[in-house]
Amino acid sequence: MAPRPDTIVALATPPGRGALAVVRLSGPRTAELFRTVAPAWRGPARPREPLLVALADGRRSLPLDRALATFFPEPRSYTGEEMVEISTHGGSLVPALLIEALERAGARPAAPGEFTKRAYLNGKLDLVQAEGIGDLVEARSEASHRAAVHQMEGGLSRTVAALRDRLLALEVLLAYHVDFPEEDDPPVPVERIVAEGEALAGDLRRLLQRAPEGEMLREGALAVLAGRPNSGKSSLFNALLGVERSIVTDEPGTTRDAIEAGCSMEGYPFRLVDTAGIREGGGRVERLGIEVARRYLASAEVVLLCLPLQGMWGEEEAFLAGLDEGTPVVLLRTKADEGGGADGARPDLPAASPRAERRIHRAIRVSVRDGRGLGELRRCLARLVFRGFVAVGGVVEPVLTRRRQASAVRRALDEVEAFTRSLEGGVPAEFAATHLRCAETALEELLGVLSPEDVLDRVFAEYCVGK
Repeated sequence: MAPRPDTIVALATPPGRGALAVVRLSGPRTAELFRTVAPAWRGPARPREPLLVALADGRRSLPLDRALATFFPEPRSYTGEEMVEISTHGGSLVPALLIEALERAGARPAAPGEFTKRAYLNGKLDLVQAEGIGDLVEARSEASHRAAVHQMEGGLSRTVAALRDRLLALEVLLAYHVDFPEEDDPPVPVERIVAEGEALAGDLRRLLQRAPEGEMLREGALAVLAGRPNSGKSSLFNALLGVERSIVTDEPGTTRDAIEAGCSMEGYPFRLVDTAGIREGGGRVERLGIEVARRYLASAEVVLLCLPLQGMWGEEEAFLAGLDEGTPVVLLRTKADEGGGADGARPDLPAASPRAERRIHRAIRVSVRDGRGLGELRRCLARLVFRGFVAVGGVVEPVLTRRRQASAVRRALDEVEAFTRSLEGGVPAEFAATHLRCAETALEELLGVLSPEDVLDRVFAEYCVGK
């Protein structure tokens, strides 16, 4: 028999100065421990109805605050346990004194994500929904918010559960086939089973194909500004962020290190990076900055190559455009308000650079002084990096947002493909069926039906303490 869980307590709102602070208390001794700081409380008149209470530290006979307390009976609470949420006045001291008093009475400080972990363990939500709650708290754009809400409400869970049900149906078909081994025309031909397996593999593959976009939706797509010194990178970085984050001067080599900041473009999350200008020479610190820039460029989802409208294509641009064949490059003709430069959407490229010409996805004239081209740039980046989401008009569809999820679907896909290959290769159905059971296990681990403790620890360790 599992031991009774501790009663845990934590601050559920950010610490510091504010109008309100919320303290959470959850576990089997919730009502008992709450009475130690609210002696006049005789229990909730109605569950989930806020009640004004006087809080006090009984050990020191010290009044603490007048607060609203909302009691949630088991199992109709966030954690599935008896739970109370106490809304005190804000600041650092009042909630700290309240938590200290509850801990002295017998409550244990909650671990990161422990409230949500208990909700999962008590069957209030599955592991994918729990991850959706974490994504919702961390959402930095409208698109990531929509995806997190959809996942929290069970959209991805329903899709994965439906795929698991199809696996079970495939096992049933296989059982019918195995039960009639001596028939010339068994009830379920091998061809039908293979076709069902291939259709299932196709759906798993389509879900997996959007996993890179889903992960970028949660973490932000890495967009790296690159170019020679004084090509307008830092000015453009500040303009896209809307704040002065990077130092801008006329002196070449001002940016010595990479500067990263999160921003939203057309409702999609990006991690924008301003890098040191690429050039020969420069001091030791500047050369180190250039090495950092090259590392960022190697892992970028998109490179924003800056070249002033009056500037000529040179060896530096050719080098930057050819770093990684798989990374799209958007050429930005900066300082477009100053006039001059070649006409047309693309710059004049030397005949020796056809490879660079092919690498450039698009060329856009931009100016940070009059805002020219900035809106077009934001739309271009959203369509280029999050093309799958933009193509469906931003409609929320199930998407894998974490490597754990993608890894589980990949394992399921590999097993289903191995199953169909085995049947087509003449392997007895009884042996081929082991692949289906492995695929089923992978999807059950994704949903949390089967989850080793170390997996749960990794999932919930990313959460804040009060969640």
